[in-house]
Amino acid sequence: MAHKKGVGSSKNGRDSNGQRRGVKVYGGQAIPAGSILVRQCGSRILAGDNVGIGKDWTLFAKITGVVKYERVGKDRKKVSVLQ
Repeated sequence: MAHKKGVGSSKNGRDSNGQRRGVKVYGGQAIPAGSILVRQCGSRILAGDNVGIGKDWTLFAKITGVVKYERVGKDRKKVSVLQ
């Protein structure tokens, strides 16, 4: 007879919460300064005018204004905040 219980299910019962990444504010929307625009892994979307980057690559507005997305090259995007 086995002297140990089967421990597969009790060792596998962990999972992490979702990170809630993605675009939070879309083009043409008016936002206050400090608003989060995009949560991302790495610099998938580049920071343009009046946009800052947090240490986890979060893009945020430095001024109050209107959000504008534009293409950079073939496969990148840039987000800016215009007054």
